Amino acid sequence: MKRRPEPEELMEGEDQARAYAEADFTESNTLFIRLLQQLVSDTHRPLAALDLGCGPADIVIRFLRAYPNARCAALDGSKAMLKLAAQALSAHPELVERAQLIQDCIPSERLPRAHYDLVLSNSLLHHLPDPQVLWETVRSAAKPGAPVLIMDLMRSASPGWVETLVETYAGSEPEVLKRDFRNSLYAAFEPAEVSAQLQTAGLECLEVAVVSDRHLAVMGYLPT
Repeated sequence: MKRRPEPEELMEGEDQARAYAEADFTESNTLFIRLLQQLVSDTHRPLAALDLGCGPADIVIRFLRAYPNARCAALDGSKAMLKLAAQALSAHPELVERAQLIQDCIPSERLPRAHYDLVLSNSLLHHLPDPQVLWETVRSAAKPGAPVLIMDLMRSASPGWVETLVETYAGSEPEVLKRDFRNSLYAAFEPAEVSAQLQTAGLECLEVAVVSDRHLAVMGYLPT
């Protein structure tokens, strides 16, 4: 099925952002942390992490709880999303000092080069008109040898399968979320396309794996 880019890159509307923040992503976000723990098994390791496209910060919160000695810089281009992220973090006062929210889009001049011990991203790749900006940011912001985990939706084989996934995972959600999920499934990349992106970026060291019926993950370590 041919890729159909999303009509808009950022979730700027407050209603749209809130619908996303209130949706139940427990299954996929739990999977993300489980994959991360396979990649970084020492959960007490001090880490300066970067989360690209952090949204309402559910991954940030899960990460900081799972890695109690870590800090996380969390970047998102949507002011509405970061407002919800700040609200979510305020419910966990023990985590607030270990999180830094940054409103910006990639490529970002606000991210220091070769600074981060770990780079994370969940569901950002398919939003990007040019996916290479993500891989270039990973290369520039991370330290040599840093672990990387990028998880994203995977483009479906047919429109029928798109509708099956929408009904299965968003059937009871508000219409705005169903629409966004449908658009995201059409905008997502296939594993072979992501592998080609990595080759172009000189990141063949990272592996692409199918990790659910609708997700792929890019995992591995940058060259030392």
